[in-house]
Amino acid sequence: MSSVGFRINERPAARISAEALAQFATVGSAQISDCMGRLYGVVGLAPRHAASALRMVGLAVTVKARPGDNLMIHKAIALAQPGDVIVVDGAGEATNALGGELMAMDAEGRGVAGFVIDGAIRDADVFAQGAFPCFARSVSHRGPYKDGPGEINVPVSIGGQVVCAGDVVVGDADGVIAIPAAIAEDVLALALKKEADEAGIKERIRAGTYTKPWVDKTIAAKTAGGA
Repeated sequence: MSSVGFRINERPAARISAEALAQFATVGSAQISDCMGRLYGVVGLAPRHAASALRMVGLAVTVKARPGDNLMIHKAIALAQPGDVIVVDGAGEATNALGGELMAMDAEGRGVAGFVIDGAIRDADVFAQGAFPCFARSVSHRGPYKDGPGEINVPVSIGGQVVCAGDVVVGDADGVIAIPAAIAEDVLALALKKEADEAGIKERIRAGTYTKPWVDKTIAAKTAGGA
């Protein structure tokens, strides 16, 4: 569909293997962020589901929604494949909820891996008692409109990060980060190494052998010549 304001683009072919995608479930959003220069990641969205420690991983189906209107979110749910994450640019609008219990049930039943909504949700008590991953900016009892416009599988802005259809999306208790498909394999390798390095640090902390000489070196470098 090509009408501007109601565009529905084809879902891009997956550019990362199922095995690599599964490995992303073993690393945290914080470690991934560190491996992306601490420049990327969604800001301001919080986990609304009960199992906030649950790690959500999937490929992005993006939706650019008119603030307060969820017509195209319903369409995206219908188009999504199992394991996809519905990523919604609702412009951060908090007045009208873009999703609730019924939409979550529909999405979960279709195998959708979770919601990332830069906007409001409702039925917060249901989300808070369930394990379907949902990250949203706010909560509102006021329901959505269903008129459009809206677009699917276009670049969107979510809490300061641009997300494109097919990007890898990881969400956990610390928040959400999207990894561009073109660099996902490289970022995964770096993140797995970081997890292994941190595991070694934890062992040295437990053994009482962990030192941080870089702290004094940094202070000395910052204060050199200041006396």
